[in-house]
Amino acid sequence: MTRSCYTLALPDGRRLDLGVRTLVMGIVNVTPDSFSDGGRCLEPAHAIEHALSMEADGADILDIGGESTRPGAHVLPAAEELARVIPVLDGLAGRARVPLSIDTYKAEVAREAIGAGASIVNDVSGLLYEPRLAEVAAATAAPLILMHTRGRSREMYRDASYWDVAGEVVAELDHQIRVATDAGVAREQLIVDPGIGFAKKARHSYAVLAELERLAELDRPVLIGPSRKSFLATAKDEGPERREWGTAAAVAAGVLAGAHMVRVHQPGAMRQVVDVADQLQAVARSKGAATGELT
Repeated sequence: MTRSCYTLALPDGRRLDLGVRTLVMGIVNVTPDSFSDGGRCLEPAHAIEHALSMEADGADILDIGGESTRPGAHVLPAAEELARVIPVLDGLAGRARVPLSIDTYKAEVAREAIGAGASIVNDVSGLLYEPRLAEVAAATAAPLILMHTRGRSREMYRDASYWDVAGEVVAELDHQIRVATDAGVAREQLIVDPGIGFAKKARHSYAVLAELERLAELDRPVLIGPSRKSFLATAKDEGPERREWGTAAAVAAGVLAGAHMVRVHQPGAMRQVVDVADQLQAVARSKGAATGELT
């Protein structure tokens, strides 16, 4: 699939170019209970060094999160979330060369995080939990990632019922785009994420990935986050950290279907995967242009 190109402005004056090459977002969980690596980077110094090693391995963006959104997770008070993420952002500011993203759905956390050096807001609720987060994004001119989900983490599978999962995801994201723009966020500053694994059973996640090209209807760059998620589990599943091969397959499929960015736990390995997928895309574009079949 031919991928459209977009340019988003960052609050610090830099630009985020999406479409020419796939960007890799490295996951930095500053939590004790994330499904894959909870507790490993709870200490700020460890999280900072982990993030910098991801950058050295090829991460284009570092996504810092202080609250787990795994199925069954409970809400974390904003003060505690800030106590986890602000020291990490402070430590990375001036050291990390790539943009920093704050993984939060809370307006207060987003505001403080942007003040501490974050330049992108990654909202796993797509403005469902705190719609006023859009006002923070509008006021700070930070790009906003809207992810599709239904319900809170502790009960998300209750709402995992679809007739046409890809079509419903597109329709619901389109609605949240309107919520964001009504609050003053420029449409050009929005990124969409189909929410693989969120309010979706395994068959729904596979269906969304298989029909990812339908998100092109929204005319916004697409982020996918399949990394280590349970839909990748096999009959001999040995846990999230043993799902890297499945993650690689999902990442490659997503890029070939039009994803502009992938959110992963191992940026070094996935950098190789997206580079190969990008080369395949480039060959397909060249062939299409030569034959007049490029669409």
